[in-house]
Amino acid sequence: MTFNRRQFTQATAALVASGATPLVFAADTLKIGYVSPQTGPLAPFGEADKWVIDQMKAAFKDGITVGGKKYAVQIVLKDSQSNPNRAGEVANDLILKDKVALVLTAGTPETANPVSDACELNEVPCISSVVPWQPWFFGRKGDPAKGFNWTYHMFWGLEDVIANFTNGWKTLATNKKVGGLFPNDGDGNAWGDKELGFPKPLAAMGFTLTDPGRFQNGTQDFSAQIAAFKSAGCEIVTGVVIPPDAKTFLTQARQQGFKPKVITLGKALLFPGAIEALGDLGDGLSTEVWWSPSHPFTSSLTQQSAKALAEAYEAGVKKQWTQPIGFAHALFEVAANALGRAKSLKASDVRDAVAATSINSVVGPVKWGGQGPFKNVSKTPLVLGQWGKGKKYKVELTIVNNEAATQIPTGGTLRLL
Repeated sequence: MTFNRRQFTQATAALVASGATPLVFAADTLKIGYVSPQTGPLAPFGEADKWVIDQMKAAFKDGITVGGKKYAVQIVLKDSQSNPNRAGEVANDLILKDKVALVLTAGTPETANPVSDACELNEVPCISSVVPWQPWFFGRKGDPAKGFNWTYHMFWGLEDVIANFTNGWKTLATNKKVGGLFPNDGDGNAWGDKELGFPKPLAAMGFTLTDPGRFQNGTQDFSAQIAAFKSAGCEIVTGVVIPPDAKTFLTQARQQGFKPKVITLGKALLFPGAIEALGDLGDGLSTEVWWSPSHPFTSSLTQQSAKALAEAYEAGVKKQWTQPIGFAHALFEVAANALGRAKSLKASDVRDAVAATSINSVVGPVKWGGQGPFKNVSKTPLVLGQWGKGKKYKVELTIVNNEAATQIPTGGTLRLL
């Protein structure tokens, strides 16, 4: 019995009209969900995602074999809109409507935490990144004795960012007085936490921290913080702020005659676009570097080096490389590796395969259970970078301290502003 194309189309249409779903076709597609901030103030964290997903479509064009059966791969991207409530909503859509086999998410606690929570609640495996592990774990009320059952995380921790920032500061002549900018959000509350964050280790190293208290993201007036820092004689400013707030603070600091010798900020100074927007205020600012073209790692999926991946992005998008490229790519490396080892697409089988991951990725080794403080956390390396005028681009990021991860080469040393 043969079916020509017209009869096949008519039969399918009849099935759809009758309300029956042609499951025989749908069942052969494996869906991976991806949630990141595509719009809103955190959008720079998701800027490279569409390009990475296009690259993955090519990598998965022949499908993935799970438990001896081949599946076509569909990647469903959802925008958190930089809003935690929205992030949770779209994660639920992926789980309940799209029926994804696995969820990937990245881009600050405001995206990754609600997505991870939705997956934990619905018992769907999730891999997250681009959040220091403390705000991801403790921000979700994680119990170190138990951990989580469905959610796994790959990134560095506050201990790593503190080590990198202070390693850099110790190489310069300052009075060791530090002003802290910690907003009232997942990152700010963790970085400013007296036990988990900056205060305790800084005091132990002989730094004096002035913390004027939490402020709301999007604040238009930093006069109170600037006055507190000037009064305390702070020569170093640190913290974790969104890019628009960094611009507001730096502009007002200059207007009010506050000139620290060192400004090392997390989050806000990661992206070339944000530094360019600062004009001459951007020169000499320092920040953490989680991924760069000079990282000595290679993709397990495409065999591209970090350098080749950054160059492919620049050629494809006609824009300067940006740090989240590496981690967006690495999330798919882990997904492909885990799905390829899973016994079936049953949620518990996929979860068990994720938990057993041990690969060398473009961001470094990823392994849960042994490479982090808890079974759900795999730590990745971190170094310190500083922005300056570039040769190829207007501004370029140079790695200036690698004491915390010596396998990643430096290109210079930290200089005073």
